[in-house]
Amino acid sequence: MSFEIHVSGRVAHVVDATVPRLIDDLVASRITAADADLWGPAAAAEAARRLGWVQAVSVSRPLVSEIETLRVRLRALGITRVVLAGMGGSSLAPEVITQTAGVPLVVLDSTSPSQVLAAIDGDAHGGLAATALVVASKSGSTVETDSALRAFEAAWRDLGIDPAERTVVVTDPGSPLEGVARDAGYHLFTADPTVGGRYSALTAFGLVPAGLAGADIGELLDEAEATLLEVAIDDQRNPALVLAAAIAGTDGTHRRDKLGLVSDRTHIVGLPDWVEQLVAESTGKQGTGILPVVLLPLSPEVDQTPADMQIVRIVDDAVHFQILEQHPDEIVISGSLGAQFVVWEYATAIAGFLLEINPFDQPDVEAAKTATRGLLAERPAPTAPTFVDGGVEVRVSEPSLASSGTLAGVLRDLWQRLSSTGYVSIQAYVDRTSLPQLAGWRELVAAESGRPTTFGWGPRFLHSTGQFHKGGPAEGVFVQILESTDVDLEIPGRPFTFGELIRAQAAGDAQVLTALGRPVVTLTLTDPQTQVLSLFEAAQ
Repeated sequence: MSFEIHVSGRVAHVVDATVPRLIDDLVASRITAADADLWGPAAAAEAARRLGWVQAVSVSRPLVSEIETLRVRLRALGITRVVLAGMGGSSLAPEVITQTAGVPLVVLDSTSPSQVLAAIDGDAHGGLAATALVVASKSGSTVETDSALRAFEAAWRDLGIDPAERTVVVTDPGSPLEGVARDAGYHLFTADPTVGGRYSALTAFGLVPAGLAGADIGELLDEAEATLLEVAIDDQRNPALVLAAAIAGTDGTHRRDKLGLVSDRTHIVGLPDWVEQLVAESTGKQGTGILPVVLLPLSPEVDQTPADMQIVRIVDDAVHFQILEQHPDEIVISGSLGAQFVVWEYATAIAGFLLEINPFDQPDVEAAKTATRGLLAERPAPTAPTFVDGGVEVRVSEPSLASSGTLAGVLRDLWQRLSSTGYVSIQAYVDRTSLPQLAGWRELVAAESGRPTTFGWGPRFLHSTGQFHKGGPAEGVFVQILESTDVDLEIPGRPFTFGELIRAQAAGDAQVLTALGRPVVTLTLTDPQTQVLSLFEAAQ
């Protein structure tokens, strides 16, 4: 088999109790046949236009030669560097593909001014003159990708370079971005509109940027194709049925709704970040869902796994995993990257069936976008911090959270709001290329709060776990981290800058979370490099 899954202990009982029902309901074969009625009448209309991913491998085959031809043309122009401007499903899959293949791809999924400037200025693989930009957006109206395109166009023109020769657009047919691309003479790939963004790994959205960067996308499709028969049949050995049952099923008692994702000596790089978006955005709605938590092999949640968390360990050989006996309640999986994409997509759709929700919509994502647009239009005066501790500006959604007057006290009070099934969400609206160490704060917070803790780079997470935060169980507490810098960048043709945009995105999301009764603490670093240490000290 191209994908292996091993379950034991409690998980095996859940699988044994759940898979027979899935087989009786012909769930796997009905998905393969694009049966939109599987998820109930309320979801049927959406599902009917969102099941194209089942046929993605065959539909995408002709793209391989087209992408390779364009790659050769770009190389002939001296282009050795590819930047991808995309959010959520348009960036996470290409990032995993290229990292695993060991080829360079600059992923611009932020509105941080300094991160945008770094993407424009270049790196060790070349500067702006050696750069091609892939702009990927299903809707063709994503503010982050539109802003990046405008910035790159202006920068190229300043150098006397025609953007048309090096701009590649991936979008759905009929989108505003398609019109822009055709008018400007950009290289254009229109994707299958019957595939939602988070299920688009094996479509043009995953393949175009990865292929242009140098990954072997033909081999990736081969890997995926080798798995299709395994997931298509209603059989107890179907790995997608087993995985779905393990993460969303129940043995008649309680369901573990936190999903710890651990990469342990696997050749695949970054897969949990892609799984996080797929599972969180697909299942986090109607007050239920599965919250993925990306972990290290030695994270606090692995050392002492909470009762409501299920660990999935991604390895290179699940059958012969050397320390399998030490992980009796974990799900251990292995497989090629193409196989992982296929199995997780099927398993997530099946999880939606088990949870009785529509796995293809994202009803709560738009709320933060609407709030952001409102703030950009109204331009309200900045709110004064509740207090300042060591240069860190602290703002809180509830006055009682600030009663201590200290950063450490605010965090301590926030952790006390956690229930026995709660979680912490850290959201970092900063330049992740200059503050990568901030991700390590997650480990400290998880240890101190005693609860599963997620970490997301903003605004990237708004296109993934942002749905779960608002539509899932109301048991999260939220920490926003912002940075105050002198660096900013205009967005040509827009009345706001990148700095104003990222601040509005953070404020807009906080506004929506607060309205839903979720506690939010916003920490603004006025000297980011120095005050990261203050965060680490406060969390201890």
